[in-house]
Amino acid sequence: MEEQIQAAARHFEALLREQLARQERMAQGAETKDYARAAHIVIGLIDGDGIGPIIMREARRAAEKLLREEIAAGRVELRDISGLTIENRLARGEAVPADTLAQIKECDVLLKGPTTTPKGGTLESANVTLRRELDLYANVRPVTVPGEGIDWIFFRENTEGEYALGSRGVELPGALTMDFKVTTDAGTRRIARAAFDYARANGKKNVAVVTKANIMKKTDGMFTRIAHEVAADYPDIECEDWYIDIMTANLVNSALRSRFEVFLLPNLYGDIITDEAAQIQGGVGTAGSANLGGRYAMFEAIHGSAPRKIENGEGDYANPASILKALELLLRHIALPEKADRLAEALSVCTETERRVVVTGHRDGATCAAFGDYLLEKL
Repeated sequence: MEEQIQAAARHFEALLREQLARQERMAQGAETKDYARAAHIVIGLIDGDGIGPIIMREARRAAEKLLREEIAAGRVELRDISGLTIENRLARGEAVPADTLAQIKECDVLLKGPTTTPKGGTLESANVTLRRELDLYANVRPVTVPGEGIDWIFFRENTEGEYALGSRGVELPGALTMDFKVTTDAGTRRIARAAFDYARANGKKNVAVVTKANIMKKTDGMFTRIAHEVAADYPDIECEDWYIDIMTANLVNSALRSRFEVFLLPNLYGDIITDEAAQIQGGVGTAGSANLGGRYAMFEAIHGSAPRKIENGEGDYANPASILKALELLLRHIALPEKADRLAEALSVCTETERRVVVTGHRDGATCAAFGDYLLEKL
């Protein structure tokens, strides 16, 4: 047991030094790309697993229609990225195979279908790996329910917390296991700055900082402290502290929830609460997600690959709304707001105004392809 303790201590020291080096790199800043002036933009398309190829097919069709002129002129390129399937990742023993990562880094932005992460074992989530490798530090998820006055946007820190080292804990067989959570100064400042910059640019007056700082006193305590330090530069915006447990209750409190505007959260809490928010909007199949960094960005559906739906033979009935909303976010990111507005308007007609083709996710509703046809008609 003593030898195992010493080995665990050496492992922890290595992690500590690695994360300190990452903190130093982040503190130096990162390159950015001005898409409004870019002569050539490469959009990587990744099908993913399970229902991923099914919903991505409709997203690809919509992108081709919306970007027809830009593609013809050579300003935008749609590029298929291969190799990010669960079968290939397991066979290679890599969360993101090296040759696939090389393809990805040749793109500017990604539109990605859901990928499967095996339970147990040591294979890391492909999303976690991509967020780290591409330094996609801000996970941004909007949720709106106009009829109830809900207009939320969540800024979830995307590269730290429990996820950064979640597959690299230590185990003393027969005794205990221990995972690690990391919060850095630079990582927290940049996600906090992103949230407050968005609030100011969009006329929002409230940022809710959501942690469990009363229990996780070091990591969440640091996150809260730095959030307030950043908030001092935005005196026109109210900065409130909330604990994650009560905030999950607040979101289902119809008398209170419409007062919230911008949320700022560490990684794990952001992952959980944005799924709750999406369910309030109409289900996790209705919400898109942006993963933003300086050089790269990735846009995806927030739901998983739905293996049970595939097993039940209902994959063709998957709802593509989430990946289509991710496409809308992508178009805004690459400075094509008029294209994004066209897509948003068409989606609104298809899902709210007319509802002539309704996807339920099951055989009692329309197929994913039928909804795609309907959307193209409205575009």
